[in-house]
Amino acid sequence: MKIKNIFKYVVVALLIVQLTACTSTEVEQKFDKTPTERLNTQKSELQEVLLTSPDGWKAVYFTDDKQLGGFTHLFKFTPDGKVEMASDFDATTTSKFTSEYDIQLGSTVSLVFTTKNRIHLLSDSSPQSNPTPALLGKGYLGDFQFLYYGQENGQLIFKANRTAGDGTSKEIRFVKATAQDWTDLPKNIDMIANVVGANTRPLFRLFETNDGTTTHQYDFAFATRSRFATANSIEAGSTATNNMGIAYTPTGIVVSPAVEVGGQKLTDFVYNSTDGSFTATGTNGVSASIKYSAKPLVLTDDYKNLVVGKPQMVFGYIAANLYTAPTNSSYFKTLVDKVNATLPANQSIARVQIVFNNVPNGTYIQYQFNGGKAQIVHWLTTTEDAVNKTIILNDDGWNTTAANYAFLKDIDNELTNSKGLYVKKETFRITFSNTIYTFTSAASNFRMTTYQL
Repeated sequence: MKIKNIFKYVVVALLIVQLTACTSTEVEQKFDKTPTERLNTQKSELQEVLLTSPDGWKAVYFTDDKQLGGFTHLFKFTPDGKVEMASDFDATTTSKFTSEYDIQLGSTVSLVFTTKNRIHLLSDSSPQSNPTPALLGKGYLGDFQFLYYGQENGQLIFKANRTAGDGTSKEIRFVKATAQDWTDLPKNIDMIANVVGANTRPLFRLFETNDGTTTHQYDFAFATRSRFATANSIEAGSTATNNMGIAYTPTGIVVSPAVEVGGQKLTDFVYNSTDGSFTATGTNGVSASIKYSAKPLVLTDDYKNLVVGKPQMVFGYIAANLYTAPTNSSYFKTLVDKVNATLPANQSIARVQIVFNNVPNGTYIQYQFNGGKAQIVHWLTTTEDAVNKTIILNDDGWNTTAANYAFLKDIDNELTNSKGLYVKKETFRITFSNTIYTFTSAASNFRMTTYQL
């Protein structure tokens, strides 16, 4: 046989082997269904598994953990396309509401909540629903169409169809709920007050991590409406942060993203009612805690610009713009409300204005009112406490009789307490470009937010 013919036979034999390999049972099984058939199979799988949990499903939905916290939702699906739902979105109710759902086919299988229920509160973009000024017209960035990605360890894996602020689609995991989850959902609402902090607790808070050998501290600020906390390192030269979205549980909080300490990821913080702390515990001494502090973690020298001999500076709490400022303490707002409650219905505090080192009038507080009521002035002198870095406002008389200013005494006593005020120039702005200053009592958890005027 010629070499040329032998070569042809070899080539034909190789082609036969390759064709045989391509028709193996394994490949046939891999491509035994069309894309539509596979989607229909996945749809049937999801429809069936949604009904398998006797007490439904629980999901803690972090819509965007770069700026928002998480919201717990409970779902109980029925074969006829109905779903019972409850959530801890707000304190008004954790009751069950019934609506409709559907499993739809597109590029993937989707669970869609087709009629309005608690989940839709997170996608409401009406002006009254914005959790922060930056999210005006965007709401809580939530979704009611979840793309199904299968199961893992008994959990159902979804991704939101709507992208978050960082352009990613957030994962949502459904875990099997228990009867106790439905019973305990109101306890999530009860936990809000513990995260916000009671008036009886110290005003200042810190976030502390321990990797088993070294402790690091961060300041801690929590915004109730967005359920988001910021924590910045107080160590000189450090730019480390531990910002986190917070979701409430009956026994504490869950955070996202996880806090990484000593190579461990911590998410579950347990509340201690004795000292008001929240602690997540890892292994080998690793922990992270939210704690109270009797004074600011970092004392500023901003008060020095207000002492005798310095140029005039004026600061004003303007109720119309600053009542809802997150840096106001709840105690301060309580005192403002108390003053307003003593006034006629058409009158209220418009401004609390502190003027330092005016020529020729010196230092004084102006209480200005809406509704035509004349202003009331408290004349002051000032004392510097260089050790504790506070400025103390001392009584030097009023522009009216005691009977006329008696209704202001509670709020005025906080501003003129004998331990003084911590003064801090803040880095954020509210509505206007004016610099924000906060005045915080060294004796109580009173803090007032002001514009520099």
